[in-house]
Amino acid sequence: MAQEITFAMIKPDAVAAKNSGKIIDIIEQNGFNIVGLQKINMSKAQANQLYAIHKERPFFGEMVNFITSGPVIIMALEKENAIKAWRDLMGVTNPAQAEEGTIRKKFGKSIGENATHGSDAAQTAKEEIALFFPQLSR
Repeated sequence: MAQEITFAMIKPDAVAAKNSGKIIDIIEQNGFNIVGLQKINMSKAQANQLYAIHKERPFFGEMVNFITSGPVIIMALEKENAIKAWRDLMGVTNPAQAEEGTIRKKFGKSIGENATHGSDAAQTAKEEIALFFPQLSR
């Protein structure tokens, strides 16, 4: 199977809790190649674009406010089957229901403050990579 690139983000809750290094270590220990990494303060415009799929949902504003509330670490991760591998490593959205050993189980506090974000499909990964790492767009 060919190498795949996915978008990953360490959210403001995990950055504020000083868990970024631990999460990056887990990523590398699980065989991902980090081909892009940057610490940014996401703009409202970027957040609106990132979460556009949720714009009609009642929690959209809360999501945008949270993701722009502090620095985040954005990454482009490369690995065979990277999208599924990253989602498996993150765990389910609700940390209380996430499997032991997943990032969200270890570092997430709630459904909203769940430490990480990851692309959910090939098209989403392509769009999110283009938004934050245009030099890596294919």
